[in-house]
Amino acid sequence: MRAVVTVTGTDRRGIIAKVSALLYERNVNIEDISQTILGGQFAMIMMVEAAENDEDFIALAAALEELGKSIGMSVRVQHAEIFDAMHNV
Repeated sequence: MRAVVTVTGTDRRGIIAKVSALLYERNVNIEDISQTILGGQFAMIMMVEAAENDEDFIALAAALEELGKSIGMSVRVQHAEIFDAMHNV
């Protein structure tokens, strides 16, 4: 199942490392990544391949949200189809 992970917030060291480590631990493959820093604000979008299991996806979403809280960032995951639909209106 393809999903989109978004990370936004004030730039600091280690953001990519922490997010990618969590994804690795949960057997999620990063297929594409784009990141930028604008005026001290960090923004990253990752296209990932995750398990088809809804329970795994819910657990992944919760883990990413918790990671975001611990590093002072917003970290979210959405099914790719939902992300595409929201941005193609």
